[in-house]
Amino acid sequence: MSLTLQSPPYTALSIPPTPSSSSSSSSSSSSSSSFSSLRNSTLFFNTCLPHFRSSSSTRFSLAASSINTASTTTELEAVSAFSEIVPDTVIFDDFQKFPPTAATVSSSLLLGICGLPDTIFRNAVEMALADSECYGLENKEARLSCFSSKALVNVGGDMAKLVPGRVSTEVDARLVYDTHAIIRKVHDLLKLYNDISVPPQRLLFKIPSTWQGIEAARLLESEGIQTHLTFVYSFAQAAAAAQAGASVIQIFVGRLRDWARNHSDDPEIESAQLKGEDPGLALVTKAYNYIHKYGHKSKLMAAAVRNKQDLFSLLGVDYIIAPLKILQSLKESVASPDEKYSFVRKLSPQSAASYVFRDEELVKWDQASLAEAMGPAAVQLLATGLDGYSDQAKRVEELFGKIWPPPNV
Repeated sequence: MSLTLQSPPYTALSIPPTPSSSSSSSSSSSSSSSFSSLRNSTLFFNTCLPHFRSSSSTRFSLAASSINTASTTTELEAVSAFSEIVPDTVIFDDFQKFPPTAATVSSSLLLGICGLPDTIFRNAVEMALADSECYGLENKEARLSCFSSKALVNVGGDMAKLVPGRVSTEVDARLVYDTHAIIRKVHDLLKLYNDISVPPQRLLFKIPSTWQGIEAARLLESEGIQTHLTFVYSFAQAAAAAQAGASVIQIFVGRLRDWARNHSDDPEIESAQLKGEDPGLALVTKAYNYIHKYGHKSKLMAAAVRNKQDLFSLLGVDYIIAPLKILQSLKESVASPDEKYSFVRKLSPQSAASYVFRDEELVKWDQASLAEAMGPAAVQLLATGLDGYSDQAKRVEELFGKIWPPPNV
């Protein structure tokens, strides 16, 4: 049986099985029609996360190193035998081609919803603005924060009805240097999800990888709350996130490459370049090998993939986020046995087992060692990402402050 784009089976990005119940998949066949009011609109990075996977009959064992492609096999089918392939944006005309199976809700998504004249999520935002618990708060900042949290959860609840997999909810980036504030925010969001009957196994909470964010992930995971650590730009961050037990760790390949083109004096990047390696691809490889060699549970997501060669170089990593233009090219290209390249698994638990780490890379990471190990690339890129997320959260609150109260309140 060949890969299908309509109803992919569950993976780690989807709902994980629990001891008390077997995992089950639900149909998302209504997604295309449900999103018709958003047609011809493009939302933001990681808005929805469809992924593609070959059926069990075409999955390869972990020891497999390449795929014997048939003349009718597409490149998308070939690469999907090794990694989950995830579009990084959604153009809503493409739901039949790339149906969503999981989703991310964020401040940027709320801005997109509010910027469109009519969407199926508009009611979720308006219901948040009409919430009596929020508008009863006298403090303006607390009221706007309450509105934002309610809107995120209401939209996330609607997303959970449309996709079979997990919904990842962004945690306010303005809290990322306060571990306990992050945990309180996640608990608040989790309670709001519980109020609308979205179970915790359907949820991830997306937290930037400051030390405080990583520590919050460790504590949350110890409670059984699943976390998604983002803005990882150094091996130290990736290793600390894995030690914390984060469910998903996200590394941005292209952003590291862009930084390296215009900057210097980062030891980790220069080490990769001296070996003739791309710094972003090298970081994903090293993080993958660390996770698998030392038995950490985290799944690794490679983001900001810029071209097919990047994707081919990452085959075997858990998830690869790719632009739609790359996915379309992969889907339209036939993979034949005489291709000039072969589809080879680059990352595997077997290759990870033989990878050699330096003693200083195998420490138990703490705040001091992480700060010392993060080079200028990770420091600057993390700061840029946090500024962007914080700005979007502020813009949402400013917008809600202008349009509140809504009609009939």
